[in-house]
Parts: sequence; structure tokens; C-alpha cells
Amino acid sequence: MSDQRVYNFSAGPSMLPLEALERAGAEITNYHGSGMSVMEMSHRSKVFMKIFEDTRTHFRKLFHVPDNYQILFLQGGGSSQFSMIPLNLIGKTGKADYAVTGNFANIAYKEAQKYGTINLAASSADKNHTYIPAQEQLNLDPEASYFYYCANNTIYGTEWQYIPETNGVPLACDMSSDILSRPVDVSKYGVIFAGAQKNMAPAGLTVAIVREDLAGHELPYTPLMMNYKTMIDKDSMYNTPPCWCIYMLGLTLDWLDNLGGVEGMEKIKGKKAGILYDCIDSSRLFNCAVEKGSRSDMNVTFRSASEELDTKFVAESTAAGFTNLKGHRSVGGMRASIYNAMPMEGVEKLVDFITAFDKNN
Repeated sequence: MSDQRVYNFSAGPSMLPLEALERAGAEITNYHGSGMSVMEMSHRSKVFMKIFEDTRTHFRKLFHVPDNYQILFLQGGGSSQFSMIPLNLIGKTGKADYAVTGNFANIAYKEAQKYGTINLAASSADKNHTYIPAQEQLNLDPEASYFYYCANNTIYGTEWQYIPETNGVPLACDMSSDILSRPVDVSKYGVIFAGAQKNMAPAGLTVAIVREDLAGHELPYTPLMMNYKTMIDKDSMYNTPPCWCIYMLGLTLDWLDNLGGVEGMEKIKGKKAGILYDCIDSSRLFNCAVEKGSRSDMNVTFRSASEELDTKFVAESTAAGFTNLKGHRSVGGMRASIYNAMPMEGVEKLVDFITAFDKNN
């Protein structure tokens, strides 16, 4: 790390790989001899179309996306998909299953109720979202058009460690905060989507992976820009796509490739999360409320016995060069978001800081 950069544990927008940032900086005024920045060029120019195609091809390869899935580069953030999924998928039966394991899944659940009959297939609200319901706890509607869940819950620090079995009902999954951190069998899903600002690129890009046969069945009042079929037919370019973010995604994918791809990242993120949870579990002051087996490898939540001590920890950690460790306002405590770009060194130094704070207090 350079002397001026902090260890940024923000839940998003989060750290980007330093290598990708430095490449972007070197190319910002004159991309590959074009005489202009990627931010200035036409999205239909040959130069940008090559960036677009190369990035999509690279994403397909790294994330092992089968040929019968379309990869869309959209705008509107992950939250736009809370509407887009029911608008495009619920028409088959007018029904859908939702698992509510955190804040964003709950927002998606409420949004879907505008478009059909929504069955609450599972909820972890009874224990303040400190666990992920097991397969046998899922109350499935056999007539559901799709089953929706959020793979990683950033606020509460929980993560699904299994793929729900739904007896052939398509899965729609929000992977905004753990995409590219572990291999995924994409063929088991109908739609996967992710806002870019955790593991992929700056805020402004949303990646949606859509099984082709699910597009084209949208509700009749689906807005033009919310229609998967329109976006597939126009190759994500019905309007100007988020060009700079797509370019940054390409640089991040190059960086990820050098670390062994998604498989390499799975080993790294498991090690980072492991040493941090071990530190918290062995400390006297801190505890993690999330049940083992449901813990997130991306967002590690913890707290002490008092709000005063939590406040002191956040203040001292900020002074020591660790930023954004304060927990979400709805749950308090602390949260260390250790997405792909957080270096091992940052987690090791945080562990040293926690250990020293534990000893001194």
C-alpha cells in the first residue's frame, strides 16, 4: 500500500484493486493512443466496442457463464433489479417465493408485492437476521414463477453457504456483495445480478446474468428500460451504457485473473475471513452475533459489550488508518467489509489492532 492510502473497510462503494486504479490513472487522458479518455469516447466507437466485448467475454470466462445465458451491463444499481425481476419473471404464474434474510432482501420482497402474490418462503427476522435458514426451513410454493434470495447480507454479516433446491423453480439471486469471490454454478440460476461497487467496479454499473428462455415474458406494462428482452436485443446498448464502469470492470477482471481467477480468490477470501473471525472469537471484549455456518466472508460484523467501547474502537481505528469500521446504523457495533480488493495485509493489520485494543481495554 502507498503511504497515503488507508485501509478502507467500507461496505460500498468499496476499495478497488490498486493495480486497476493505477492502470486507469495512466490511461485516463489518452486510452491506448486514441487521444481521448474512455469517459469521452462514443459507446459505439470501435475502440469502446472492443473494451465492451473484451470485458464481457472475460467475465463469461472467469465466472463460468454458460452459453445460454446473456450477460447484461445495465444501470440503476442492484436496487433496480428489485423491480426488474418481478416485472420480467412473475408473469408465468403471478406468484413468487422470497427469502428475507436482511435489509435488501426485505426491500425486494416488498417491491415484488406490487406485481403479484408473494410467498414469504423464509425469514431470519426472528433472530435479528443472525442466521441463514436451512433448506428444510424453506416454505416453497410449487406454483412460484421464481425463488428470490440475497446471497450475502452486508448489514448483518450473513451469507448463504448453499444453493436453495427449489424443484425446478428458477432461482433469482442478488450477488451484489459476494460476486467473483467464489465459484458459482450459474446453470442452477435463472437470473443473477450484482451492483458493481463491492467487488467489480465503481458504482454505476449493474451486471445481470439472465437465462435466455426467461426473457420475453415480461408483464405488459413493463417499462422499456426494465425489459430484459429489450436489453438483450440491443446488446445492453438501448441507451448509453455506463462506459467508464465497464472499462473499470475489465481492469478488475485482469487483476483477478492474475490471482488465479474466482477459484484463486475463494482461497484468499477464506483465509482473510478466517483470521479475522478467529481474532474476534478469541478476544475478551468482542463477539460476533452471527451463527457459525451463516457467517459472511465479505462483511464481518462484531461488537463489544457497550456502545461507549464501540465508539472508542471506531475512533481509535480511524486514527490508526482504518476507515469505515462503524457498523450500519440499524445494528450498531462494527463491520469490516473485506471484499476482494482488500489486501491480506489490511486484514492482518486490523487483527493486530483488535488484539492490542482488546489487551488495553
